[in-house]
Amino acid sequence: MICLLMTGVENKKSVYEIKGNKITKQIRFLGVRFSSFDVRIDFYRSVFLMRPGSVPKHASQRVKTTLRLDKMDDISHEWIDSDILIFNSGHWWTRTKLFDMGWYFQVGNSLKLGMPINSAFNTALHTWASWVENTINTNRTRVFFRTFESSHWSGQNHNSCKVSQRPWKRTNGKDRSPISDMINKVVKNMSAPVTVLHVTPMTAYRSDGHVGTWSDKPSVPDCSHWCLPGVPDMWNEILLSYLLPN
Repeated sequence: MICLLMTGVENKKSVYEIKGNKITKQIRFLGVRFSSFDVRIDFYRSVFLMRPGSVPKHASQRVKTTLRLDKMDDISHEWIDSDILIFNSGHWWTRTKLFDMGWYFQVGNSLKLGMPINSAFNTALHTWASWVENTINTNRTRVFFRTFESSHWSGQNHNSCKVSQRPWKRTNGKDRSPISDMINKVVKNMSAPVTVLHVTPMTAYRSDGHVGTWSDKPSVPDCSHWCLPGVPDMWNEILLSYLLPN
């Protein structure tokens, strides 16, 4: 999105990083300011949207940390007064990113060792929905939620970076995702106005929706397509169509 907006800026030096830090697991914020237009774009790294918890006493040794399904991420207080909020989650809700790393679910003081990942995601979505309804002034802030990009975890080895040159003729079931279905269902039942950017079907025909060898170092997987054409550009085009006046 930043690269897309940069094309409309004559003085490139008027665009600068607010803190100048790279996004890492420890540094979870990146802000870019377009000073000529009095606009800033903030990116917050909150892959689960929920708050990490602490390991309850007498928990199994396999439990290294917990994810509080009933508590929003601590950094969520920084999102409250935004003009536009765009949420995205789902890619990290997998066994390899959770259970294999010693992450298990917690609600209140109760450790949910047997809770399936999809059930946990659904619980987290309801926590997020309640937070939006009770915290965000939707007369001021427009809220979007982008659905799951299914080819990310398509059953292939996503580290192989094997990307087809042409779109697939069949979706092979990737046009549907339980994660995306849950997002649509929860948002539909919310009292607050939230727009779902449902990108799952459109990306099902594209193997370059997530990983590719497009960077300056082809041997390094490029998971973001920075400043290059690709599926994420269409996400931004769709968002822009919602933001522009009719």
